[in-house]
Amino acid sequence: MIEVKNLVKSYGNVVAVKGISFKADEGSILGFLGPNGAGKTTTMRIITGYMPASSGTVVIDGLDIFKNSLEARRKIGYLPENPPLYTDMRVDAYLRFVARLRGLGRFAVDDALEHVLKVCGLEDMSHRICGHLSKGYRQRVGLAQALIHNPPVLVLDEPTIGLDPRQIHEIRELIHELAGHRTVVLSTHILPEVSQICQKVVIINDGRVVLEEQLAELPAGRSLEDVFLQAITKEHPDDAARAEETLEEVGAGHA
Repeated sequence: MIEVKNLVKSYGNVVAVKGISFKADEGSILGFLGPNGAGKTTTMRIITGYMPASSGTVVIDGLDIFKNSLEARRKIGYLPENPPLYTDMRVDAYLRFVARLRGLGRFAVDDALEHVLKVCGLEDMSHRICGHLSKGYRQRVGLAQALIHNPPVLVLDEPTIGLDPRQIHEIRELIHELAGHRTVVLSTHILPEVSQICQKVVIINDGRVVLEEQLAELPAGRSLEDVFLQAITKEHPDDAARAEETLEEVGAGHA
């Protein structure tokens, strides 16, 4: 469903993404991991067509994101780290607006709106102003805008960052329910999310893939944290402190 090949992104003399390649199978949830500054968000923006690559290819359900950009992007729902909300609009008006932008016809918008409000648990919030919502409900509206056109692919960048434990659990459950008929790429540095809901993990460091593996095939008796640290530090031992720092930050924020 998603195939990334030799993806490179340069900013002048700085190479942020250095030949990344991986696959996400149809109906699966792929965890995209890496320490801060590893290139996760840049890769997600390229995959979703929001940013051009310097070289390489991204194929979404048989469509090249660069050569067939409009058609490929219609198959993607994208939730960036900061949900793209218009804070002065009501939830239902905002989602209607997004639906029309995504090409839904007038009569299809009502059904699509009713569906995403129910799926995302927003039925009681539909007339609230987006800017008046809690962080958790803003994330739900962000998911709803990604789902409004019923895409087969979802790309989620840090969907639970800044949420309290209850909200994290609710968003994780929602993501799990959304999979099956959709392919989900979950970019995060929160390892419990990957352990609980993903089937496959891709770990990147310094703009390169250092591990691509099914979670079920990871060494028995080893935690994902151990696998992560080994993958991050294997080729770049000096990154050990940065990797430990990332995990400590995660633990402090989600204890």
